Amino acid sequence: MAKVPTVYDVAERSGVSIATVSRVFRSPDTVREPTRQRVLAAVNDLGYVPSAAARGLAARRTNVIGLFFPGHDDTVPDQPVDSARGDTVPIVDDDPAGAPDAENLYFDEVLRGAEIEAWRRGFALMVAAGRGNTREALVTDIAGRVDGLAVLARTVPDELLAYVARRIPVVILAGAQRADEFDHVSASNGPGMRTLANYVLQSHGVHDVVYIAGPTDSPDDAERLAGFRDALADSGVAESSVRILRSDFTRDGGRATAARILAGPHPRGILCSNDETALGVLDVLEQRGIRVPDDILVTGFDGITAGRHSRPSLTTVHQPMVELGRAAVHAITARLDDPSLEPQAFTLPVEVVLRQSCPRV
Repeated sequence: MAKVPTVYDVAERSGVSIATVSRVFRSPDTVREPTRQRVLAAVNDLGYVPSAAARGLAARRTNVIGLFFPGHDDTVPDQPVDSARGDTVPIVDDDPAGAPDAENLYFDEVLRGAEIEAWRRGFALMVAAGRGNTREALVTDIAGRVDGLAVLARTVPDELLAYVARRIPVVILAGAQRADEFDHVSASNGPGMRTLANYVLQSHGVHDVVYIAGPTDSPDDAERLAGFRDALADSGVAESSVRILRSDFTRDGGRATAARILAGPHPRGILCSNDETALGVLDVLEQRGIRVPDDILVTGFDGITAGRHSRPSLTTVHQPMVELGRAAVHAITARLDDPSLEPQAFTLPVEVVLRQSCPRV
């Protein structure tokens, strides 16, 4: 194997100091054009690639930001990689209404925002997902490789995050801000659901409703449920007169819950705590020949693309998932620049999007 060229080789070939070579890459405007061109010619001749690891050691930075999500896809078959074949075979799709679950869609959008902002600020992004007992070990490992870490709320014990935060900035994504030392980035879940529910209860005058909440360990679900209850109070509707059920934020869960609802008297409205649940409800209503919105109004929360293309299209609360990822990276870099900052909380606004499943009155 040929010897890998170093910064010293480039400096010797171009007749400059290694500090000058470094400035050519880090701040080229500070180097005279003839010198810069001479260094770049040496770089090209030698095939030199700057070492990010070496720069990190010098600056005590890795220029990498970590993003940790819980493992959420247990459906991938445990098939050895070398067993893959190149055959093309026809398959039957028995569930054309199926779609990736809500967590995948949510995480994809947050990841995209974090990626964009990290790139703009000169950082790389390290993404990791951990399940069960592997989470704590994985978080500790990631923390040793990055300059800052964004973590989804309630997925990592607070005491571990407090330990990590002694060395690097930690940002909590989603959920309400708590009295802790971390920065928090979340969407306006409660007010968003309150506005949407009031639209159903007041503008449409529909009080016979069922609310499908999400799992109790969701960082956002409690705020959305509180927003729904606030809307009941705003509209003078007794909570005892409505049904509140729980599902799991998945499309299959929405279908199962819809079947339970339709086993009794049909409500006039079904409000769902996320879009995937609402899409499952729409699947069942279509199968039963129940018209939406004529017979039952349906709403969701999140603003995933699938809701825009469903039939009927889904009324929802759109939360800025891409902006959540960007805000998390912004919070980390701000704390890297000024570690003395007090804990910050960023609550991003949401939008109520009226579509066919609960149209504008």
